[in-house]
Amino acid sequence: PSHEVGKLAEGSREAMVERREQGAPGAVRKGRDKGGRAAPYRHVGVQLKHGGTGYDFGQHLLKNPLVTVAMVEKAALRSTDTVLEVGPGTGNLTLKLLEATKKVVAVELDPRMVVELQKRVQGTPLAHKLQIIHGDFIKTEAPFFDVMVANIPYQISSPLVFKLLSGKPFRCAVLMVQREFALRLCAKAGDELYCRLSVNTQLLARVDHLMKVSKNSFRPPPKVDSSVVRIEPLNPRPQVNFVEWDGLVRLCFGRKNKTLNAIFNTKLVLAMMSENLKTHCALTNTPVPTMPIKEVVAGVLQSVGFQESRSSKLDQDDFMRLLTAFNRAGLHFA
Repeated sequence: PSHEVGKLAEGSREAMVERREQGAPGAVRKGRDKGGRAAPYRHVGVQLKHGGTGYDFGQHLLKNPLVTVAMVEKAALRSTDTVLEVGPGTGNLTLKLLEATKKVVAVELDPRMVVELQKRVQGTPLAHKLQIIHGDFIKTEAPFFDVMVANIPYQISSPLVFKLLSGKPFRCAVLMVQREFALRLCAKAGDELYCRLSVNTQLLARVDHLMKVSKNSFRPPPKVDSSVVRIEPLNPRPQVNFVEWDGLVRLCFGRKNKTLNAIFNTKLVLAMMSENLKTHCALTNTPVPTMPIKEVVAGVLQSVGFQESRSSKLDQDDFMRLLTAFNRAGLHFA
């Protein structure tokens, strides 16, 4: 069976690494240094520090070729595609992408990895298809791309997903993320992990969990397992002010197991909504309602029948109805 072949292949590679531990190029150093501290990992001549000084970008480089091949297959790439990869590391996934597509744009923050990736393709027929951007993806303008395939740095998972979904149109993204983050992305109303991330992502995209990946598929291994997800933006995008939508969802999931009646009747929330109502009336040159804000809010919740509903049980359609009802009453969240 293919999974047994994969295990045998991985075992033979591990044995080879063990035999080359004493300083051979590309060896992975294990054990402890002279000071008794755990020796840092090395990968293709690059020392990876975790929790220490110097370069520390939290890299966990994918070493399992079966996972790499599966990610490329799940992306359904075309020969004419431009692919975006964030955090290419030393290029194990990058090479597979270059073989299957017209162009790969790799965004890498670690200068050592940039050098290693350049060395790996230099002088090969694939070199002209690779564009390397040295920088922080979150802080730079996203380049044009058709598909994104990446083992992304886990600490930027959430801002990266929302930068993608709020940016230029693309066909899909196949991403390696922490397993719990993946389960939150895919969670449905009523699930234990259903949260603001679930609601906001699924407003803008279809999310599918593709496969679980063991932490032993990485070097150095992270503390938790990972998952590969496929994110496909909805086309057309929902006609909604996302900033205001997120304001409502953030408020609801601050106490997601409380009833909406309890959430919207706190003094702090009522004061915030009263100020927002006055601002809206001033901007639209309309008189401020004389009805107490508490009664206005109660009337909105009653109109949609959500007084005793809990945020953890509401889906995207429910939140859309709720936002629309608040807006009709002149109540806004941004």
